[in-house]
Amino acid sequence: MFKAVESPYLVGSDGSFEVAAAPTAPPEGAPGKKECKKRLSALNDELRDLQRTLYARDHHAVLLVFQAMDAAGKDSTIRSVMSGVNPAGCQVYSFKKPSAEEIDHDFLWRTARNLPERGRIGIFNRSYYEEVLVVKVHPEILTYQRLPDPIDPETVWQHRYESIADHEKHLARNGTVILKFWLNVSKEEQKNRFLSRIDEPHKNWKFSSSDVRERGFWDDYMVAYQDALRATSRSWAPWDAIPADNKPFMRMIVAQIIVDSLKSLGLHYPELGDEERAKLDQMRQQLTSEEN
Repeated sequence: MFKAVESPYLVGSDGSFEVAAAPTAPPEGAPGKKECKKRLSALNDELRDLQRTLYARDHHAVLLVFQAMDAAGKDSTIRSVMSGVNPAGCQVYSFKKPSAEEIDHDFLWRTARNLPERGRIGIFNRSYYEEVLVVKVHPEILTYQRLPDPIDPETVWQHRYESIADHEKHLARNGTVILKFWLNVSKEEQKNRFLSRIDEPHKNWKFSSSDVRERGFWDDYMVAYQDALRATSRSWAPWDAIPADNKPFMRMIVAQIIVDSLKSLGLHYPELGDEERAKLDQMRQQLTSEEN
């Protein structure tokens, strides 16, 4: 079963993670914008080759989960990190407000039906974690989820953490590599990005008044993130809390963690046995003996 690779931003499984101690900016001495882009380009090449081997080997699936406050850069990070990866071996799903059909199932159903097959990389832009983040900040949502009565507000979140952890362990046992990224943007940087969306016409389409409304619950969200990361970061399904105030640095770090994780699997192209090689030799002779 996959085991998390070491990273300065790895959230431990001992329940001691503190949101307040998690950096939102790169460390002192971090590479500048130009160098980050250069390293990301090299990592893109490595990831492209690793994805090909993953696809050919067909023994593991990879699930990348991205969670963050609005304007943290989930979309652009996914786009930048996965640049160059063969679309045939990759799939992206964004999860927003559940549909009526989805509400009629358990909260893991809508994501479970979109899990990546072996040999493929699946990306969740938001995920089942919304059920212990947004719903925890706005518990009135529970009344619309048609859950069995009564709902105990003291136990419902712990039960959901347990369901998520069990679900992820089951996937890991069956060959899915799960990497979860919390893009940790500061409140000040989020404000600047919201203002940019308002002030720059080509970004107006990105702005939503609901984003500003949710900003009013910032402290509640930080508590929800801290609780969720503490309860569900495990060696087989680790969280990394990535500084998100500097986008080039953030993208480089996410790509590095993905590449290092795939390398740790010892991926290699399938090796043919004697019988298969004999068949190839036979096909070669047949092809070379054809008349032009």
